[in-house]
Amino acid sequence: MIILDTSATRALADGHKTLNLLAANMARTPGDLLRIPAICLMQAESEDEGVARRVLAFSSVEVDELNTAAAATVGTMIRDGYGGADTCHALYAALPRPDFNGMSILLTDREDRYPPGVVAIGIDSPGMLGFH
Repeated sequence: MIILDTSATRALADGHKTLNLLAANMARTPGDLLRIPAICLMQAESEDEGVARRVLAFSSVEVDELNTAAAATVGTMIRDGYGGADTCHALYAALPRPDFNGMSILLTDREDRYPPGVVAIGIDSPGMLGFH
């Protein structure tokens, strides 16, 4: 599962070449989706009007909802000092899930924002996800 945090969501909306290519390629592969945690989408939209409209136009983008369990867990992460609401929702989205048995990849512009053990990849890293 590939998760976009707030910074990656804004970059996708602003036309980041690699992210746009990734979104387009994933649209051609059934079942492959880019997940944007709801709080990351909310934060990105609050920083830049129209982000939500631009990223949700991609058929390969899905919003990871903040349901009851997520709200409680994200709240605990915030209280425990893992970061702000958007960072913690991105972390929550990267946790193992029964509907996905692989390793989640969290795309961001600041890998150091996430704790060890989370596969966080910089959106401007050379060769990000195999693209050069």
